[in-house]
Amino acid sequence: MKPSERSSKKQSRPSEKRAKWTLASDKQEAPLPESTELQQIADEALQAASEKKAPRSQKARSRPVVARRRVAPPAPPQESRRKIVFVAAECAPLAKVGGVGDAVEGLALALARRGHQVRVILPFYAGIDRSKIVTSLLGSCCVHMGAGQEHWIAVWETFLGEERVPVWLVDYQSYFGRPGVYDEPTGEYADNAYRFALLAKAALEICKSLAFIPDLFHVHDWPAALVPVFLKAWPHLLSPFGKTATVLTLHNVGHQGKYGSSVMPYLGLEWTRFQPDFIEDYGQVNLLKAGVHDADFLTTVSPAYADEILEPVGGCGLAPFFARRKNDLRGILNGVEETRWDPEVDPLLPANFSARNLSGKSRCKEALQRRMGLPARSDLPLFAMVSRLHLQKGIHLVRDALPSLLREESIQCVFLGSGEAEFEEFLRGLARTFPDQVAASVGFSEELSHWIFAGSDFFLMPSLYEPCGLSQLYAMRYGSIPVARATGGIRNTVIDLEDKERPGTGLLFLEPTGQGLTAACRRAIDLWEKAPETLTALRVEGMKQLFSWTRTAREYEEVYTEALRRRGVSAGSTG
Repeated sequence: MKPSERSSKKQSRPSEKRAKWTLASDKQEAPLPESTELQQIADEALQAASEKKAPRSQKARSRPVVARRRVAPPAPPQESRRKIVFVAAECAPLAKVGGVGDAVEGLALALARRGHQVRVILPFYAGIDRSKIVTSLLGSCCVHMGAGQEHWIAVWETFLGEERVPVWLVDYQSYFGRPGVYDEPTGEYADNAYRFALLAKAALEICKSLAFIPDLFHVHDWPAALVPVFLKAWPHLLSPFGKTATVLTLHNVGHQGKYGSSVMPYLGLEWTRFQPDFIEDYGQVNLLKAGVHDADFLTTVSPAYADEILEPVGGCGLAPFFARRKNDLRGILNGVEETRWDPEVDPLLPANFSARNLSGKSRCKEALQRRMGLPARSDLPLFAMVSRLHLQKGIHLVRDALPSLLREESIQCVFLGSGEAEFEEFLRGLARTFPDQVAASVGFSEELSHWIFAGSDFFLMPSLYEPCGLSQLYAMRYGSIPVARATGGIRNTVIDLEDKERPGTGLLFLEPTGQGLTAACRRAIDLWEKAPETLTALRVEGMKQLFSWTRTAREYEEVYTEALRRRGVSAGSTG
């Protein structure tokens, strides 16, 4: 798919002309040629503004708010509070494919609670349900890309959470007016390089136009990796950002944004930069690689993953590149939004419980069994898995291990997830073969995921690699003992029962095979049958673990200070 464009063939670089910004309060028409519907909405918003009325919006339907007093953590000193702009392809609950969306939301809210001025810039996908959010039109502007191409975008604003963190939604119908974030059922969108290059450049133009010049751009994964690249490539265009530092978080280096070299003119980068030390990767452009080269500081989502990407297997082809920047690399664990993931007050559960009183967990188990069509057997261990059905998540190990376990042991299993067709069909077939032992829901349901974490006894997580992983954190918090492979963030968050120095919180295995998973499951079954007191202690210890976003935010504050120092900006001199 070729990008939509309004093209001036005379230029091969971005125009040096400052982008015109049309405010929604201006009594003039915002030029939005990409969509008749969008034009109509914009016209209504402009008319409402001129009449001093609120622009059209739908009534918000927010997530349930947990009635629980939040104790505000000590905020950093005033001189250390930053203006931070997140740029990402995902942000829950607006647009979420995996853990990136949860991480962007959780960290943004935690930083806001600590006194930082945070903004999130995100595409306004067609898949974002307008009936569930309140939006207002801020204005429109022209984004100049390479080869003289210009794109008029509209910018909408909505807010995250009780903290009301502003989210600026980039509305460009030709690129983002689709239900998917990255792909459709037939595969990845062919123009993703163009889509997310526009997002990166739009982020800069929006900040300039709204006069919000951040101390830091915190960009997430390959879709936003061009932000630091553009900042360094076009200093004559981007002088307001002379003191702005950049932090790139690597959520999963298995996804790098590799595309044909024909995208280079659109990026506005000189062909002299198409080289292995920068963006070139075996004849293709590699957007993540370019961002790693130009960002002031790099983070991953766990300390173990920061080590793993320096090795050939974990680095997915970029290990030498990461190794060059190992002094600028830090692993920081993601957190859990504690008010949303708390079994003691979770409104989605059929019964509530806590580490002090586990009685509600048995009621959750019975309710889950009945909901999934399984016999309500309190005497059987219930294993569960909530996951994308891809090789990375080790679903093929489940395929190798479970059939024999189900034939030989008295256990039950519940699955929730979607992904590759062969694994979806495997789960359906497993449920048909063992109807009293296995239930599978292909797809995703937020409510059902909470039920599964709360109602299961053990949680399967046999990942081949796991940069951080959130499911094991949710599982432990809800008293479901992880049976997991010791990799990445799992190594930093789950403590094996046999650990000599710390109380255990789960059962780990190392060998990435069906036999390895089988052995770990048999350990769990033995505990269930022979050591119920040990099992309860393991469960309670897991529920007591704290993985708050406040801790994560404090670590990122240290990273931000270091990134600014490397940018040559002293503490207190930004903003």
